[in-house]
Amino acid sequence: MTRVWKWNRPVTVREVLEDLQQERSIAYTTVMTVLDNLHQKGWVRREAEGRAYRYEAVSTRAAYAAALMNDAWSQSDNPAAALVAFFGMMSEEQRGALRDAVRIVQGPETAEPVREPEPVREPREPEPAEPERAEPATAPTAENGGSGGSGASTGGAGENPASASEGGGR
Repeated sequence: MTRVWKWNRPVTVREVLEDLQQERSIAYTTVMTVLDNLHQKGWVRREAEGRAYRYEAVSTRAAYAAALMNDAWSQSDNPAAALVAFFGMMSEEQRGALRDAVRIVQGPETAEPVREPEPVREPREPEPAEPERAEPATAPTAENGGSGGSGASTGGAGENPASASEGGGR
């Protein structure tokens, strides 16, 4: 399959044989048998060309790798643990490719921004705290520590005298 994917076009047994013979000695019938087996399994399709066939990959190498990963993952009794172990084996470059792939699959509408690690920053001086705001004064009542309906008030001119004399809290 590597040779078929490499050329990304229909190939003959003779072309694959000549390419393989640059690395090792191999028989024509061996290459023909392997390509025929790949055809029987559905990995390549073939078209007759004279007395020979031209073989072409049915799927890309990436799709083949994805199918292998999916098969291995689906056979795990703990898929999450399998993914964690797999991601742990990846290089930083591979993890970057994974982040890019997730962005592509999610699309621009649903993609959440990937959080990159925050850069280490020098400590800063703390900013001064804002002064506390004073709460408006209320008439003392039995509930807030006052004596009740005494009419004594710490409030200003805008206080309602009826509420202060009734002793009811707010």
